Amino acid sequence: MNNKNGNNPFNILEASEKKPAVKKIPEELPILPIKGTIVFPLIIVPLVAVKERAIKLIDDALEGDKILGLVAQKNLKKEIPGKDDVYRVGTASTIAKMLRFPDGSLRLLVQGISRIRIKEFTQEEPYLKATVEIIEERWEKGVKVEALMRNIVSMFQKLIELSPHLPEELEAIVINIEEPGRLADFIVANLNFELEDKQKILETFGPVKRLQNLTPILMKEINILELGAKIRSQVKDEIDEDQRKFYLREQLKAIQKELGEKDERTIEIEELKKKIKKAKMPKDVEKVAMKELERLGVIPVQAAEYHVIRTYLDWLVNLPWSKETKDNLAIKEVEKVLNDDHYNLEDVKERIIEFLAVRKLKKDSKGPILCFIGPPGVGKTSLGKSIARALGRKFVRFSLGGVRDEAEIRGHRRTYVAALPGRIIQGIKHAGSNNPVFMLDEVDKIGVDFRGDPAAALLEVLDPEQNNSFSDHYLEVAFDLSKVMFITTGNIIDPIPPALKDRMEIITLPGYIIQEKLEIAKSFLIPRQVNENGLSKKLIKFTDNAILEIVNDYTREAGVRNLERSIGSICRKVARKVAEGRKTLSIVNKGNVKEFLGPAKYYSEIAERTGGVGIATGLAWTRAGGEILFVEATKMHGKKCLTLTGQMGDVMQESAEAALSYIRSNAKRFGIDGNFYDKYDIHIHIPEGAIPKDGPSAGITMSVALASLLTEKPVKPDVAMTGEITLRGKILPIGGVKEKVMAAKRAGIKEIILPEKNRSNLEEISDKVKRGIKFVFIDCIDDAIQEALERKKRNPRKTKSKRKKKKRKFSF
Repeated sequence: MNNKNGNNPFNILEASEKKPAVKKIPEELPILPIKGTIVFPLIIVPLVAVKERAIKLIDDALEGDKILGLVAQKNLKKEIPGKDDVYRVGTASTIAKMLRFPDGSLRLLVQGISRIRIKEFTQEEPYLKATVEIIEERWEKGVKVEALMRNIVSMFQKLIELSPHLPEELEAIVINIEEPGRLADFIVANLNFELEDKQKILETFGPVKRLQNLTPILMKEINILELGAKIRSQVKDEIDEDQRKFYLREQLKAIQKELGEKDERTIEIEELKKKIKKAKMPKDVEKVAMKELERLGVIPVQAAEYHVIRTYLDWLVNLPWSKETKDNLAIKEVEKVLNDDHYNLEDVKERIIEFLAVRKLKKDSKGPILCFIGPPGVGKTSLGKSIARALGRKFVRFSLGGVRDEAEIRGHRRTYVAALPGRIIQGIKHAGSNNPVFMLDEVDKIGVDFRGDPAAALLEVLDPEQNNSFSDHYLEVAFDLSKVMFITTGNIIDPIPPALKDRMEIITLPGYIIQEKLEIAKSFLIPRQVNENGLSKKLIKFTDNAILEIVNDYTREAGVRNLERSIGSICRKVARKVAEGRKTLSIVNKGNVKEFLGPAKYYSEIAERTGGVGIATGLAWTRAGGEILFVEATKMHGKKCLTLTGQMGDVMQESAEAALSYIRSNAKRFGIDGNFYDKYDIHIHIPEGAIPKDGPSAGITMSVALASLLTEKPVKPDVAMTGEITLRGKILPIGGVKEKVMAAKRAGIKEIILPEKNRSNLEEISDKVKRGIKFVFIDCIDDAIQEALERKKRNPRKTKSKRKKKKRKFSF
């Protein structure tokens, strides 16, 4: 059973004037579920019956006393509701009128008589029947009731005033209702409340209580309508204001036309047209710009698209389509600038000079795409600035570290709100020329997520065959990047995708040795920090020994970043003394470095392990450059147990097992008891246990440490080694030779043992680094053990005596 339409106010008026003339309500009633509405006592409601079940019920009621129970249906989707699908409180109603239509459906008017509560269902087929309890309501007149009724009437009048769909006749009706229960029922029946709210009012049996429950519902409805009215008023005011401005602008245009003057919009479009011509764009780009300018001329200024097109044209006219800086082709001058800014780095400087030489011979040569790979602090970024200064070009830098969105490279399409070009086009605009030095920092730290792969977007940017027509998503026209000198930087090469790596010329920047750091500090770092801290040469002076002390005891790095920080810290302390009035020359020497920087942060591990048995020095590669590491081996009474500590990775642990297996299988050749593993447990440890370590190149070091332990011959203190081993005792080549040799040089190593197949790698290392180091190339472990161990066996008694003597010396 469905509610046909909204309530008719005249029917309601009729219902409010007189009660229906009906007989006494029987205790058992047919129950008719209704969807989407609730019938209140004395209210006339039109209904439509379509289903046979409902029609049968109505026909039976018409044959009897025309009284039936109307209850709301809980689940509106249920086609044939059962006894659990209806509310337990409803309204006993009488059928006032009924019409039967040709399609078999019934149209009827029902009028509520009284509230009922279903006690028990007595029938489910062919329709629902139940015994009911008639709800009798009583109330007493009083000041509280009068106040409640007046408040409800006042709120309802306010609702009629705010709501356009409520007729004004309802106001006259509510004023004349004298009973509180009827007043509440009438108001609820004529307002568009939620079904649950209406049912709640129906189930409230006390008239006074009903008015009290109705008050917050009416207040909520009033607030909603007031807010809606406020919004409509604001929108209307805005529309009226826009119409007024439009009318005034049209009048202004007409006046300017009569006076022969141009309006602001026409002037703006003409200026943009001049800028387009002045920009000297390629013809296809200029065609796109003129087309967008024509669209701009016909679109109203108020339209959102107007500002989108205006911003787009600004980007087009401000890009340096034909502006470029003239390269400084004086090779000697460029070489001087590079040498003035950076110490050493001959490979990079030579590559730039080669580019200039080619540029001098071939004017339209494409810009190189270089990739500087090296540990932090070796001067990769500052080298890019120096190259730009030497060539006389503009410099642009963009850090790729953490970039995960492809749009950072290619830009967003103009359909997005606040769209902008990518960082490449933004950098070109910022430079103001189409041939800057463009540095893409941290290329090895690009991320990938659901927004795309920035590394893939860089393929077009860094490909000389494609970047002459680079298309940004925002511009949607080609821009020539072939004249740009792109320089990328990174700490390690492995994370760079192979396709991207293939498009770049890799130049490795190794770390600096101690002597180079000394020269860099004297020539670059100290003058810069002295100047930045407001000092002069008359106020502070660093001795060479002081610089070497800082390098060895306060910094441990491949680059010079921490060295510069330490020098800056000393300069700041001197600046404080000067600011306090002590303007005397401060000489920083080896003896007073501790006063400025505190206790030493690092110490020489080689000095701690000089002449030790079972201790060998290895060489390792890290992301920050090369490092030395120590392998310690010891034995204790036990049976066939190998203990590995120091956060070794799986590969390094396998190398340790291979080293032990080789030593055991060749024990007699080395003069070792063949049954030592039955008597002793072996423990191999690599210090600095908090740092994870892995890789196969420590195999040779572990073998030498084990051989030293079991033959009781110490390892030469100034020998370091690196190489992968096999169970047959062969030495395999390893990587990172350049970085490892640099680390050995910094640590004062005098002899390095390397695999024979790495001999060619020494050609990449400068003579300055190799000077003072003996290189020994080997094919098998036996050669390494023979070269690394001292010739004489250590005398345990002599060592014990020395230890006791040393102990007596320091006893108090």
